[in-house]
Amino acid sequence: MSKFPKTLCIALAGTMIAASAQAGQYGLGRAAAPDEIAAWDLDVAPDGTGLPAGSGSVEEGEQIFSESCAVCHGEFAEGLGNWPMLAGGDGTLANVDPVKTVGSYWPYLSTTWDYIHRSMPFGNAQSLSADEVYAITAYILYSNFLVEDDFVLSRESFGEVEMPNADGFIFDDRAETEYGQWRAEPCMQDCKDLVEITMKATVLDVTPQETTEAAAPQAAPAAASEEATPQATESTPVEASFDPDLAASGEKVFRKCKACHQVGKDAGNRAGPQLNGIVGRAVGAVDDFRYSGAMEKAGGHWDEARLAEFLANPKKAMKGTKMSFAGLKKDADITALTEYLKSVSP
Repeated sequence: MSKFPKTLCIALAGTMIAASAQAGQYGLGRAAAPDEIAAWDLDVAPDGTGLPAGSGSVEEGEQIFSESCAVCHGEFAEGLGNWPMLAGGDGTLANVDPVKTVGSYWPYLSTTWDYIHRSMPFGNAQSLSADEVYAITAYILYSNFLVEDDFVLSRESFGEVEMPNADGFIFDDRAETEYGQWRAEPCMQDCKDLVEITMKATVLDVTPQETTEAAAPQAAPAAASEEATPQATESTPVEASFDPDLAASGEKVFRKCKACHQVGKDAGNRAGPQLNGIVGRAVGAVDDFRYSGAMEKAGGHWDEARLAEFLANPKKAMKGTKMSFAGLKKDADITALTEYLKSVSP
């Protein structure tokens, strides 16, 4: 279940070595250095082979999970919004709508450890140490009632964990049982005596129809009109200047935010609050959204300077925030995104 089997890593290494053998003929390639191979060889096998040294307890994992994972997956791994739940679902796999979590569905613990290690937290992948990954994995196991609250996960204790769905998967034997039925040589000519057209695509309404409106370029700057610009008030001061071209560029930068935040008509809260009218809005002011304690106590308003500081490095700008995004690295992206956020209606 790990993403990169050992055989694949060995094959990659073999390819590099083969390239080195041809270097004399083509003048290309060299043998891969051990540290280069190690950088690719990150996978963990179901029996724990490939795990690094380290350990993490359920107690430690609860704190780290709350800081780095709960914003999307909930404090108890129950999932928030469209973000997946990681706990629960025991006994539901036979249901019409099964609940597939680490505890109910995943057959190997190595998949959990490997995925967290490679891809989490969202927006800041591979920032966790091995000890932190062990701790988070231990807490997820505890959330699924698979270990006790004093459990410590390590390379040595990895094999002690029994996953409920370990026997729920079968080996893929289609190469032996099915491929022969449909992988015969294809017919390339005279395959049918008579070919006739029985229906046109337009009748089925599947042929795209170009219209003048569809062909016209999208008027992105129009969304940033005077009417859509948040109006300044005594309690929510907003800078009067506005650059529609810059806002159009900022809309592209906003793609990095869409997984957690919504803007525009009918925008709602997701893993993060909706951002309509954020420039000039009071900090932590969206109704029905559960903010971190740090955000609730921050006070003040989101002016452009404060927003830029937060977008550059959320955790540095506001210690204790649950926002897991690492921040935007380019000042130009921050400026453009801020300008775009000025254009979305409250």
